[in-house]
Amino acid sequence: MSEEAQEGGWSGMKKTILGIGGSAVAAVGVWVSTQVNTILGIEEEETGATTEVVQSNQQSVNVTGPEIVINVPEQKAAPAQTTVIKETVREVPAAQPVAPVEEKPETPMERMARLKKERAAQGGGQP
Repeated sequence: MSEEAQEGGWSGMKKTILGIGGSAVAAVGVWVSTQVNTILGIEEEETGATTEVVQSNQQSVNVTGPEIVINVPEQKAAPAQTTVIKETVREVPAAQPVAPVEEKPETPMERMARLKKERAAQGGGQP
């Protein structure tokens, strides 16, 4: 990332010119490879094959297959069903948001006082 930021405008220009030049050389190479026969003076040999004209007899042919009959039994209509949708309104009290109880972090002074009281309660400390 930092290398890209340090490159100047001339470096980018050089890369662009080299890219265009490389593309031009590749295009010329492709064109030359397709034109090798004409450049070297090699002519395509004729194989001596003659073109034959085939006359076809046009006959009218009536192609029809056998007649297919599909018997579908008559379907009976299902009995009509009626759907009754009843709308009821239910009143629900809104949920009261519960405020999280935050415990106040213990300060070093409070901790020292608490530890002294616990030591005194155990009977093994200084009063």
